[in-house]
Amino acid sequence: MDQRQAAVSHALVRAHGPARLGAGVLAAPGMIRLTRPDSTGDALPVWPDGVTPSLLDEHQVAPVPVERSGETRRVLAAVLKCCWTDLSVDPWPGDPAPVELVLDTYRELIGRTDDLMRNWARGALRRLHDSAWVVMDDGVVLLGPRCALWPVEAHAQLQELVRRLPEPERPELTVVGDADIVAAARGEVAARAEAVTAAEAVAGAEAAAGAEAVMSADVVAGAGRVEGGVAEFDDLLGGYDERRRAELVAAFMVVEHAAEPVQEVRFAALRDPALRHTLGEMLARRGRTLIQHRDRWISGYDDGAAAAIGALGVAGTPETAHGPLGVSERAVLTLVLVHSVAIPRAEGLLPEDSWSSPHPTPVEELRRHTQLPIGELESALRTLRHAGLLGQVKAGEEAGGYVPGPQFHRLTAAARRRLQEELILAAGPNTPLATAVLARRSAR
Repeated sequence: MDQRQAAVSHALVRAHGPARLGAGVLAAPGMIRLTRPDSTGDALPVWPDGVTPSLLDEHQVAPVPVERSGETRRVLAAVLKCCWTDLSVDPWPGDPAPVELVLDTYRELIGRTDDLMRNWARGALRRLHDSAWVVMDDGVVLLGPRCALWPVEAHAQLQELVRRLPEPERPELTVVGDADIVAAARGEVAARAEAVTAAEAVAGAEAAAGAEAVMSADVVAGAGRVEGGVAEFDDLLGGYDERRRAELVAAFMVVEHAAEPVQEVRFAALRDPALRHTLGEMLARRGRTLIQHRDRWISGYDDGAAAAIGALGVAGTPETAHGPLGVSERAVLTLVLVHSVAIPRAEGLLPEDSWSSPHPTPVEELRRHTQLPIGELESALRTLRHAGLLGQVKAGEEAGGYVPGPQFHRLTAAARRRLQEELILAAGPNTPLATAVLARRSAR
């Protein structure tokens, strides 16, 4: 795998989630391989020099916000309590646990039993599943691939957390017990694995690939190992002393995980042109690039990697866990951009190149201008909030509406131009400006 292919692989994982790997397929440089018993696996990027995004707290930089972050952390703790049954081994992959056991553990943790609590907990489980912190399927939950990134140094603290979490008080089950649910899940995986083996023997690799696509062994595999990948930045960082190397790694983590562009005066690797060049090379190996907002910096997909992701799409990347936005999400996002950006910009209330807006789009406006059912609209808004593409603002006691989210800070100049053209075509397809955009595109 050459450097460009590795960069696109990193960009795909950031866009779609952990990459699915076939049996014997190696992870790209800079990734670890989480191998299952059937030799398939997942690939996840590792952080340079063993640092974690908690480094942002040390520099007092706000990370990308997590919706209902307190509940989400507590639910993840409950999952860890239920799935990490043997504290003498690493937490990942752990053991499968029934969702109901996780909910009971969460209930015991917060001391509430009402239906609202259950709805919050299920919403947090869904967010954790979507971001690969847990894997949930058919009433069973397992620690997700991202839990394998917890550094070994943190395991003692996690063990103490698990010991301190209360055990749920559960009445005797008269229908199906927890052990039976887990045993059934394990048996289902074994049966599916046998089906894949039979398919390989009878129909060869092509049939096996089809059977593997059906198999969801990652949900309740119950076994696996972490395989270290090839070092990624040693040739770039090896020539620097310890202090400069730490400055480069800190700047890398900050621009990759901050919610907003960060001031260059706060980080030596952003102030110094030579260090900034090396930082740009580090980002390029992950399909990323530095984006400048006057004296502030953040990272985003470089245009080549973004084009590769768009060309492949989810249909071309069966190894990815999560696909791009669906039709509903795209429609809702377009409506918000029209009402929060295009209209205020046409009225002279926003600068030409700004995608941040103080003008929220009310939910009532979205309901009036979309044909989506209420449930589908709410689901699309939730997905867009979770992806950082929309932010929700309040106006007093009433819901203020939605504005473009922090991900719009990460657009390159070329991406902003393309988005501006798409917005023109969406807001005024019959205008002279739209005609000019179409003519320019057809001339390329």
